[in-house]
Amino acid sequence: MNVGDCAATCRDILDEVSRAVVADRSVLRSILLGYLSRGHVLLEDVPGTGKTLTARSFATALGLSASRVQFTPDLLPSDVTGTHVFNERTREFEFQEGPLFANVVLADEINRASPKTQSALLEAMEEGQVTVDGDTHALPDPFFVIATQNPVEQEGTFELPEAQKDRFVVKTSLGFPDEAGELELIDRRAERHEQSPSASRVCDGRTASEIRTAPERVHVERDVRKYLVDVARATREDRRVREGVSPRATQRLFEASRALAAIQGREFVTPDDVNAVSRPVLAHRLVLTPDARVGQVDPRDVVDDILADLSVPSVDVRRRA
Repeated sequence: MNVGDCAATCRDILDEVSRAVVADRSVLRSILLGYLSRGHVLLEDVPGTGKTLTARSFATALGLSASRVQFTPDLLPSDVTGTHVFNERTREFEFQEGPLFANVVLADEINRASPKTQSALLEAMEEGQVTVDGDTHALPDPFFVIATQNPVEQEGTFELPEAQKDRFVVKTSLGFPDEAGELELIDRRAERHEQSPSASRVCDGRTASEIRTAPERVHVERDVRKYLVDVARATREDRRVREGVSPRATQRLFEASRALAAIQGREFVTPDDVNAVSRPVLAHRLVLTPDARVGQVDPRDVVDDILADLSVPSVDVRRRA
């Protein structure tokens, strides 16, 4: 699929999801950005902000299958990946697929599961497969995880390990709507009979797969590539950061920048694209120093400061157009 068709399809998807979810369009765009980047998204929100509705709406608009996993402390890895069940008729063990076997998976309150269960997602998110009792099973393609965690209630939770945070291309938050948005939510409810809104199908599964190929056609000039690398490397030199982002994160920043350009219908990346995706792509990967944590430094502010200090390269838009 070319970039123009991808942009038109993405616009239709965002329009349809916006009809069901009252949220800032830039946040919904960030979620779609994670999908186009062939990665996964982490939503950090309190209950009741529409996380489940958002995941379900994206799956419906994309024409993909969806499932939801409620993570709890007693959840076992086999409850997520699936297990072998004895078939009385054939007298053989057969693999019964778990909820991970869907195109779009909502992993609700992922930080409430034990580290052992959390780690069961690592192979799935990175390799698109699960291994159960020595047998490897491929997950559906495309495979997209939208995980959520509650930033308020920390009792009985297990912090996500850095290796798992690194698997999420984007971390964002739906947040609370403003007054106008909350009034719109009530107005929409008054005009329908169902308690929950729903989105309509925009594209089929084939189109949903093809739009992920469009960012591969987006060009990134050498100066912009160097700027992108400079942003990532600067996180390792900031005095407030104990561990900066990994080379994998640098690649994810590159992919997310191309995906944003594709969503906007451009066949080239600008420094503004890099700036726009740096905070949601890099902030959750930073490990701050103890002093910075005590001082309640926000990793997003660290990224913003880095962007403000770096010189921005110029791109001849007319030459690329």
